[in-house]
Amino acid sequence: MDAPSPTPEVLSPAAVFTPQLQVVAALVFALVLVIISVFLARRKSTQRGDAVILAGCSDAGKTAILSTLVYKQTLPTHASMQTNAALMALPQAHKTLRLIDVPGHPRIRDQFREYLPHAKAVAFVVDSSTISRNGAAVAEHLHMILNALTSLPPSRGTPSLTIVAHKCDLLKPTASATAEQLAINRVRTILERELEKRRASHATDVGVESMGAEDSDSQLGGLECTGKGEFKFAEWEGGEVGFIGTAVSVGKHAVVSADEKHSEGDGLTPLREWLEDLP
Repeated sequence: MDAPSPTPEVLSPAAVFTPQLQVVAALVFALVLVIISVFLARRKSTQRGDAVILAGCSDAGKTAILSTLVYKQTLPTHASMQTNAALMALPQAHKTLRLIDVPGHPRIRDQFREYLPHAKAVAFVVDSSTISRNGAAVAEHLHMILNALTSLPPSRGTPSLTIVAHKCDLLKPTASATAEQLAINRVRTILERELEKRRASHATDVGVESMGAEDSDSQLGGLECTGKGEFKFAEWEGGEVGFIGTAVSVGKHAVVSADEKHSEGDGLTPLREWLEDLP
């Protein structure tokens, strides 16, 4: 008679998953999570594109800023009625950005929405020397930008937003504040006040009188804040809002230093540094 075949040995889970194997499995799982996170981060960065939108009301100085940044010379300009685009090299940051100057005329200013899906950032340019008398119109335009940014799908990510207090050289500095600081404070204060009016109007379903703009929709969202008080940029739920002061001189060449990081004589150094720091 044949000898009975031996009974196969059954290993217990404890014998298979030894402490050493569990440590290895945990390390492999952690590595996979890191790889997935890096991939998603790169994909999100790619989705943001390489465009920087220059938005703002007419005569704010957007085209002059673009020509100075790209061509190193501030050329005489007039109110644009068509979009201007140009590539700007940033050797110090080892990257190139596409600057898109969108006209500020009320009938065509919403063209910025066409470029928003490819935008890395938005620079909203404000004439700090005239904001005191046209703050409502500027706030209405900015409200459109804020609404569009907060309406983007979460998977898209929100482009960086900086408000450029331009033409600060037209303000007279004081003993306690530079012209740049005065411009930033003036623009921030007036825009927060006007945007709060729009938010309060929306809450009470009362329309806001439009100043110089057509087909205004005072019911747009995008003004939500984390606090319960008045609208403040520091508490805006759409993300962080930066402020910088700039100025240019028509007909003057920009003198760029050897490291290509700083420029003298055109008043756009803060804007260049912001562009270089964009992720």
